Amino acid sequence: MASHGEIVVTLAGEVVTVDHPVVRVDDPLFGRGDGVFETLLLRNGRGCLIDAHLERLARSAATVALPPPDVAQWRAPVASAAQAWPGAGDAVMRLVFGRGRGGGPIGFVTVSPLPDRALVARRDGVSAMTLDRGFSVADDPGNSGPAPWSIAGVKSLSYAANAAALRHAQRLGVGDVVLTSTDGFVLEGPRSNVVIVARDGVLATPPSTLPILAGTTVKAVFEVARRRGETCEERPLRTADLLAAKGVWLLSSITLAARVHTLDGAVLPAADGVADMAEIVDEAVGGLD
Repeated sequence: MASHGEIVVTLAGEVVTVDHPVVRVDDPLFGRGDGVFETLLLRNGRGCLIDAHLERLARSAATVALPPPDVAQWRAPVASAAQAWPGAGDAVMRLVFGRGRGGGPIGFVTVSPLPDRALVARRDGVSAMTLDRGFSVADDPGNSGPAPWSIAGVKSLSYAANAAALRHAQRLGVGDVVLTSTDGFVLEGPRSNVVIVARDGVLATPPSTLPILAGTTVKAVFEVARRRGETCEERPLRTADLLAAKGVWLLSSITLAARVHTLDGAVLPAADGVADMAEIVDEAVGGLD
């Protein structure tokens, strides 16, 4: 049985200990971050939004020239990992797919405890700061997109820039980051998507055609919100739109909904009288697949 702290499951469905060799240290997956991954919530023994995450894993794999992941092959270790996890409630499941030493793919699934920071962010919200991502999205952000070779829209194992942004914020005593383009458009968080309730009452998020990772949680949330009668749309956003919004959230598969209560030192509205984002997210992750 795997360590109580983490479970690792091979694509063959074998549950192994965390010190069991699954990949080589000289695999490009480690040495170059040459691979992709998905992180999803394991809730009460069930992987949430697994279909959406497998679809995005396949899109990411295609972009970095990995073979298409066999969905049926991945479902077996996902089920084994969920069954083997000893804890109740929420946990973190990761699907890792990368290039091996011989050029062929390797993959595995892990389950680990939910980090305390996710629970705190769900309950208390987060402070955030804007950081320039270092590129422009051109004159029409709604129609721009990453270059065909770019990993900007990929959930890549090459995660150094995201981690650096979060470390920078933490050094300054800020909980999270909203990345922006050099021409002032809101992009995404290092591990989340941005959603606001705009002044006109619309639930809005930056266009998925931007060089950002299209969010599985945002898509599911918008489907639920529309069923509830809310208007949802992708639209270009600037920092001023966040500061003027009735509510701002960072959405992700693990933290779910973290309300941004402070942005660049400015206290944001408490999101009173608008859609209950935490409730919508819980319905979204619990009601699909």
